Amino acid sequence: MMSNVAIDLIIIGAGPAGMSAALEARSQGLSVVVLDEQASPGGQIYRQVLQADGRSRAVLGEDYYAGAELAADFMGCGARYLPNAAIWQVTPQREVHYLVEGQARILQGRHLLIATGALERPMPIPGWTLPGVMTAGAGQILLKSSAMVPAGPVVLAGCGPLLYLLAVQYLRAGIVIDALVDTSHRRDLLKAWRAIPGALQGWRDLLKGARLLVELKRAGIRHFRGAAHLRIEGADRARALSFDSEGQHHRVPAELILLHQGVVPHTQISRSLRLEHDWSASQLCWVPRRNGFGESSAAGIFIAGDGGAIGGAQVARLEGQLAALAIAGRHGQAHGVRKALRRARAARPLIDALYRPPAEHCVPADDVMVCRCEEVSAGDIRRYVDLGCLGPNQTKAFGRCGMGPCQGRQCGLSVTQIIAAHRRVPPAEVGYYRIRPPLKPITLAQLAGERHSPEELS
Repeated sequence: MMSNVAIDLIIIGAGPAGMSAALEARSQGLSVVVLDEQASPGGQIYRQVLQADGRSRAVLGEDYYAGAELAADFMGCGARYLPNAAIWQVTPQREVHYLVEGQARILQGRHLLIATGALERPMPIPGWTLPGVMTAGAGQILLKSSAMVPAGPVVLAGCGPLLYLLAVQYLRAGIVIDALVDTSHRRDLLKAWRAIPGALQGWRDLLKGARLLVELKRAGIRHFRGAAHLRIEGADRARALSFDSEGQHHRVPAELILLHQGVVPHTQISRSLRLEHDWSASQLCWVPRRNGFGESSAAGIFIAGDGGAIGGAQVARLEGQLAALAIAGRHGQAHGVRKALRRARAARPLIDALYRPPAEHCVPADDVMVCRCEEVSAGDIRRYVDLGCLGPNQTKAFGRCGMGPCQGRQCGLSVTQIIAAHRRVPPAEVGYYRIRPPLKPITLAQLAGERHSPEELS
């Protein structure tokens, strides 16, 4: 069913990629509609940035506050912005079905840009489902959106830049950090040495990371490196984190533990469109296949930002701008953007190598819960493979794995890697869940009342 309204570009997501694309597209004279789940623009990285006050700036840092100018420019660029819009289906014909204020609506675009950003990589360790355990990303969302911080001491565990950033932000907010349990190891730097020369082009990003580590060291936080065999103890809730580090066993009492081991592209929409995806050996995740301008395997559908491959906010902004130039047919104006994009991506191979998730947290032991929604353990998945299960889709028939409310968002990568390891084949051969609409819950009443919404564009 086609809409009577012809929109040049529909953008899903108002993070750095989506906002940057909207700005460029509007400057090229295109009509633009931006749909976003959040109540205000900014995405995860710049969440609530337009509402940030002086204290938020002091706690969250200048990189966060730098997004305020982009968000303000976006709000004034003339793009039609639809916040609080939950996308439940996207079709290959670039029809976007969404819910807003409880009503189902449809928009049709000549081009579509998916800028949905990233999800946190699951970190299935023993005890990760206990009350008192959250992800670092969840902690940062509460900090940005509501200025909510832990009432007592906290333990942070895992690896990746976000873990250190949150630790510094908590310190600035006056939160006591009992321990930073770092699963990255000094030997990872030796493995990453080949990436160092190229990464020097992105020296500013490396310097920012170094400053975070210096700030943590000056604060005197207990920092355990090379941590392995992490286990969260407790019967009714988290009581302690136990682990091995540098040849010694440690046990840190804790009632709030934040886990993190990087982020991965949010591919639910691109998967539902049956776009081509490839397994990234460097980032240990699936990435949509794109050309140099961000166009996917389906003509007219583009992907920009962390939803295409993890690169960070500056890469996302440039990819959004580049995609908009291509959509406007201004390929010849892209030289400067492409050059800046190469510089912005320079440090990524080094970061990926330094903070590569440990195998034990990607392919956990048998007793570790993997699918939280349906309570399927890693051992269950291995038994499915022994019975003839070849890939994630078949696990649904064997034990409902991936069929809960999260639709595989929290377990999909783990399931792929567990099956691949048990079958001794590459993850690319195993594949991923087949994602189907609805991507978000919708009632029959809402579906029956769905209609096109040309009045929203008047």
